[in-house]
Parts: sequence; C-alpha cells; structure tokens
Amino acid sequence: MSSVYRSETGRELVQARYRELLERWPAGTRQLRVPTREGETFVVNCGPADAQPVVMLQGSGANAAMWLPNIAAYAQRLRVYAVDVIGEPGASAPSRPPLGSAAYAEWLDDVLDGLNLDRAALVGVSLGGALALDYAVRRPQRVAQLVLLAPSGIGRQRASFLVKAVVLQLLGDRGRRRLLSSALGVRQGQAGPHDQALGEFALLIFKHFRPRLDRVPLADDTTLARLVPPTLVLAGAQDAMLDSNDTAHRLSQCGPNVEMRLLPDTGHYLPGQVQAVLDFLTKPAHHP
Repeated sequence: MSSVYRSETGRELVQARYRELLERWPAGTRQLRVPTREGETFVVNCGPADAQPVVMLQGSGANAAMWLPNIAAYAQRLRVYAVDVIGEPGASAPSRPPLGSAAYAEWLDDVLDGLNLDRAALVGVSLGGALALDYAVRRPQRVAQLVLLAPSGIGRQRASFLVKAVVLQLLGDRGRRRLLSSALGVRQGQAGPHDQALGEFALLIFKHFRPRLDRVPLADDTTLARLVPPTLVLAGAQDAMLDSNDTAHRLSQCGPNVEMRLLPDTGHYLPGQVQAVLDFLTKPAHHP
C-alpha cells in the first residue's frame, strides 16, 4: 500500500493514527475486509442489524475516520457501512483506476456483494459523492436513496484554488494548515469535540500521502438526467474548491426526485447537517 504514500514510515504513522481514531467508534462496531477485483476493501460497520443499510464513501485524502463526529447519531437509526475508497489513505487497496471509468461501479458491485447488500442507500462526500452519483446512475436498482455532500463531479472545480494549493504545499506544515483551513472553510464555533483530532489527522495525511492528480470529470447533462433514486444534495455556497452555484443550477434541471440545498455562509465542510440526512434517509416514502 506504500505506493500512495511518500514513504513507508509515513504510511505507518498515518495507519497507526487511523487505528487509534477507529477505537472511538460506538460499541459493537465491526471492522470488515471485503475482497474485490481492485483488491481488499476495508469497511467499518455499526448500527442496528435490522435498520436501513447505508454505504458511506469519504472524500479524497481521507478515510472512514471522517465520520467520527457524527457516527453515533447515524448508528442509532441506520445500519452504517463506512467504506474506505480504494487509492486513498484508509485501509483499502491502493488501486486507482481512471476516474470516470466503469471501474469504480464494478468495485462497488463487489463491495455490496461482499456485504450481502442487494440494495442500500449511498452517502458520499466530495470525491465520494462523485463516485456515489456515478454508481446511482449505472446501478439505479441497487441504490435506494442517494445523499451527496459537497459533491465533486457536478459543478465546476475552481481553478484558482488549485493554484493556491500548489503554492501553499511548498510552505511545509504552515502551508498545509492554511490549505486545510481554506479548503474546508471551517468557521469559528463550528468545530466539535472530535474535529481538532481529525484536523490534526488530516495534516498528518497531507504530509505523507500522495494525492490524486487527475481532476474529477464532470457528469454530463445526459448522465444527470438518468438519476433515478431519491436524491438529497447539500453544498456550501462559499465552497473554495467547487462552484456550488453551478452544482445547484445543473441539478435544477433534474426533476422533483433531486432536492438541492445550497447552504449560505458554508464552505466545503458542512457542519450541522446530520439531522437533515437522517430525516431524508428515514422517510417512509423511500421504502417501496
């Protein structure tokens, strides 16, 4: 797995800290390893066995630890399967098929099959949102509902942020801190009890991890028109990385099954949205 890290020592540091953070998950949490055509995939599972199954996909440069601030609330009402996306700094295989190809949908086929899930809701953040959207379009029969949080792959990516990221990366730890703050757009008072630990973990990842360099391809209008499952999209109007107004405009053409909420004074990080996601996923109308 060291191929996605700058060094083997860096990989060990990130993975050790990841294991520590996973110990904070609710009692009864299971850690699963699912074989797939792209290699082994790591899944963290919790919540009532008879509850609505939900597969969660994190963003780029992250892993299942990102769900820690809200996992207890989700696990009270949902059967959560937090999947470490391949090629990211989690515990899944380092495989990185081309973005926009069918490979990620085929990988998720294997993951769902390995978890004995014929159908589940999908929740995706940023890159995870792009992968969840792609899967919902390619496999609508397997997706009960879709929640996209600050998703990539719909609105334009801001070129100005990419330039800023390159410059700040050259400034070492100080630059990485500024980059993380700018990327997420975290405001005073938004941080919760787990957020400081996750912020420090993100800085550790950025220091040792080799991020994807390929841009997330934008879904075309034909693809968006084929979106069938009930869908909730939440995005911050002040997102520094993605043009959320463009996301909202494009999704407005998709019909009544897609609900778009543009959150004012909010960046790429979307605090306080757990109840909205839970309410959407547990609507009786979503269970045919």
